[in-house]
Amino acid sequence: MEKHSAALSLNIIVVGAGIAGLCAAVSLRQAGHSVKIFEKSKFATETGAALGLLPNGARVLAHLGFSFSRARARKLQRWDTVHGDSLELITTMDFSDSEERFGASAWTVHRVDLHQELLHLATKDTTEGERPVELILDARVVSADADQGYVELEDGSKHHADLIIAADGLHSVLKGEVLGQEAAKASPTGLSAFRFLIDTGKLEGNEKLRRLLREKRQGSTILADTKDVSNERHMVWYDCRKTSSAYILQESTMDLTAGMKMLPFGGQGSNQAIEDGGALGHLFQGLKAISEVPKRISMFEDVRVSRASRIQILSKARIGKEQDVEQELREYADPPGSGMDSP
Repeated sequence: MEKHSAALSLNIIVVGAGIAGLCAAVSLRQAGHSVKIFEKSKFATETGAALGLLPNGARVLAHLGFSFSRARARKLQRWDTVHGDSLELITTMDFSDSEERFGASAWTVHRVDLHQELLHLATKDTTEGERPVELILDARVVSADADQGYVELEDGSKHHADLIIAADGLHSVLKGEVLGQEAAKASPTGLSAFRFLIDTGKLEGNEKLRRLLREKRQGSTILADTKDVSNERHMVWYDCRKTSSAYILQESTMDLTAGMKMLPFGGQGSNQAIEDGGALGHLFQGLKAISEVPKRISMFEDVRVSRASRIQILSKARIGKEQDVEQELREYADPPGSGMDSP
C-alpha cells in the first residue's frame, strides 16, 4: 500500500472511537499527522450485530491496509429478496463480479471484528515512521471552541489541536457547536429495527431450522412480508462470521454512524463513514503550511457533501421506489438539477 508523509504534520483530535472516528484516525495517521482520539467509554469496543461492507467502503479499507481475513469477514456473493413464508425468489443482486465491476468485493462482517481491526491499524507500531494513534478512554468531550481550537473534557481540561474531527455519533456534542443545538437534534422516523445474532450451530441443531438453513441460498437474504399490505416489514439474514448468522428484523430504523442520519435500506451508513475517513487522509496529504487547512476542509465539503447527501436521501427509499425521492436528489445532483441515474 502506498504511503504518503505530510510535509507539515498537524496535531489532530478525533472525538469518538467508533467506525467513523477510527477510519479517520487511521487515514490521517497514514498521511503523516499526529492523531489523538478521545473516547467517552472505558473500553474501545463496539457493540451491535453485523453490517455489510459494500465495494465503495471496502475499497477504502483495502487502501488503508485493512485485513478482511483477520476481521473474519465473509465475502458477499448475492443479495436475494424472497417471499418470507415460502422463500420463493422475488429478485436478486449478483455481487460475484464486484471486484471486476467496482474494484472491490462486497463483504459482511461482525461490527466488533471490524472495529478491532480498525483499532489495530490505528495503534500498531510500524517501521515506516508513522506515529501510532493515541487513544484516550473514559474521556467525555462536553464542549468545544472552533475559534480557539480546543475541546473541553468532563473533568474541565482543555485540549488544543490544529484540526478537530467530530465523530461522536447521533448525540454529537461537536455538531451542536458547529450547527447550533436545534439543527443537531435527531428526528424520529417512526420506524424500528431489532438486530441479533444466532450461532449457526444452534440452527443446525434444530430440525426445522436446519431445513430452513439448507433452503436459504448463500449470501444475504431479505425475507419480505408480502401479504401484509398495511405494514411494510422484512427480515434480513446473512452470515457475518464463519459460525454466526446475523438477523435484522426491520420495520426499519436509522443506521447512525458519527451522526450521519441514514436509514439502512441501502446498507450505506458505515460505508459512508469509511468514505469520509478515507477522504480526510487523502485530502490532508502534503500540507506545506497551516494556512492551507481551511482550503482542504472546503475541498472535503466539495467532494463529500453532495455524494453523502444523495446516498442519505436514497437510504430512505425501498428497492424499486427510488423515484419517490427523485426531486430531493436533484438538489444534490452533479451538476445540480440534472438527472439522477446513480448515487
